[in-house]
Amino acid sequence: MPVPAPGTDACDPGRLVMRKEQVTMLMAHPVVLRNLIEQYEALEVLHGENGTPEVRQRMDDLAYSLCVATGTKDIDAALVAARHRLPGARPLDDSVLASAA
Repeated sequence: MPVPAPGTDACDPGRLVMRKEQVTMLMAHPVVLRNLIEQYEALEVLHGENGTPEVRQRMDDLAYSLCVATGTKDIDAALVAARHRLPGARPLDDSVLASAA
């Protein structure tokens, strides 16, 4: 994000410098994520049975939406990230580890 260089006029666009700052990402609501996941998974099954161009296009659209919503670049990472953001999937939730031990 451009910010005024120290000691310069803040209104002069020629005096802006780029500074690394933390980027804030909007987070999709868990209901939206769950809906996208469910649609994608349903079409995955349908695509195996009936791989029409329309189904493929809808899958591509859903994959894109999931990637944008999760800040990822591929559908596998997007699905993992989206599931991680659903209720019950908390970073400090070690219930899976405890049951495996």
